[in-house]
Amino acid sequence: MSANDKKTAKLYRMSTDKHTCPFGLKSKDLLKREGFEVEDHILADREQTDAFKAKHDVETTPQTFIGGERVGGYEDLRRHLGKKVKDPNKKTYRPVIVLFIMAALTALAMSFASLGDAFTIKTAEWFVSFAMVLLAMLKLQDVEKFSTMFLNYDLLAKRWVPYGYIYPFAEGGAGVLMVAGTLTWLSAPVALFIGTIGAVSVFKAVYIDKRELKCACVGGGNNVPLGFISLTENLMMIAMSIYMGIKYLA
Repeated sequence: MSANDKKTAKLYRMSTDKHTCPFGLKSKDLLKREGFEVEDHILADREQTDAFKAKHDVETTPQTFIGGERVGGYEDLRRHLGKKVKDPNKKTYRPVIVLFIMAALTALAMSFASLGDAFTIKTAEWFVSFAMVLLAMLKLQDVEKFSTMFLNYDLLAKRWVPYGYIYPFAEGGAGVLMVAGTLTWLSAPVALFIGTIGAVSVFKAVYIDKRELKCACVGGGNNVPLGFISLTENLMMIAMSIYMGIKYLA
């Protein structure tokens, strides 16, 4: 492609001393990666930004123009270039899957660092323990939102609302004790109790009542559907608590 044939785009984005629009930077990067020569027009203050919006009858910046036609903002640009645009309302298991993967990798690393072998019994123990801690951490970011979503399906929380506030602390505390391998007489029963109640609640809501709900497993602000992967959290706690209890009593 000759210089004269090179694709060009005009980008108008806000960048002031106090604020640089992240979507403007994303638009510029995307255009460059797609082979465009970008005419980067900086809107350096609120007055310039408001004047631009009024002139082109738009509500937001950045705005991209290609071939003299206005494409729109960052998401509009992605659509124009044939890229995927995330649907904020689409349900996805991705947060849970990513969490489990990171818990597994951390457990492998921990086992290798401390025992010289990544694949040990301790790896499995640490995987479940780390997953419990991470899941509790996400819930504890906003206990109010978690407890509200939890009340949609948890059988005990529906009868005793404070349980929805206690749950993430119990899960996190049991997970930390299991990582340390101490106070098993406490951590195992706690994990068994909350895991069993959770498993029964999810099974009833999903497989008996056939309800389509969001899972509170990774906190209150998510689009994770209540289902089998959500049930996995509770099944892991049950299995871990039984294993730790047997190990403790042996």
